[in-house]
Amino acid sequence: MILALNGSSVDGPAYTDVVNLARHAPAWLNDTVAAWSTYGLALFAVLMAVGWWQARRVGAAASVTALAVPIIVVLAYGVDAVLKLLVREDRPCQSLRVTTLEACPASGDWSFPSNHAAIAAAAAVALLFVSRRLGTVAAVAAAAMAASRVWVGAHYPHDVLAGCLVGALTVLLAMSALRRRTETLARLLAATRLRPLLAVES
Repeated sequence: MILALNGSSVDGPAYTDVVNLARHAPAWLNDTVAAWSTYGLALFAVLMAVGWWQARRVGAAASVTALAVPIIVVLAYGVDAVLKLLVREDRPCQSLRVTTLEACPASGDWSFPSNHAAIAAAAAVALLFVSRRLGTVAAVAAAAMAASRVWVGAHYPHDVLAGCLVGALTVLLAMSALRRRTETLARLLAATRLRPLLAVES
């Protein structure tokens, strides 16, 4: 028998306030937030591609950093997924029995920490190592993603905050390790068929 945790005692009232606000919001706003919550992660993939394309004009080491961004984001997702299995917090819509914009997931689809928030925050922090401008855009988008997950009823506020923290810390640790090896990795990759990915040939 699986014992799932109930996170409603942490910030259940705040979650309920947000969900009730969403229920009385204009349909166009809810539709926009719901669409962003569901499909918004695609924007981060686009920003990663743009970051890599720009990095190729800077040099091989910058390209290695940009190419590492999606890999590190996947790593952050993996860390977040493991934490979900360890904590096993029920979704708020299951614990509080409220009507939400997003359909309530089945039991066993754990809530803490938020995968969406972790991925978005990881992408934003990682992109800051590639381009301050792209990272700033991604940071604003990550905040919007985290807020949207509460608005549609998928997570408690503490779920998305924890997800952002997990994503950001994972990236900071991974990027710190990578930055000491970018030149070496660039030389190794330059000797393979991946060379065209590293820099624009002069």
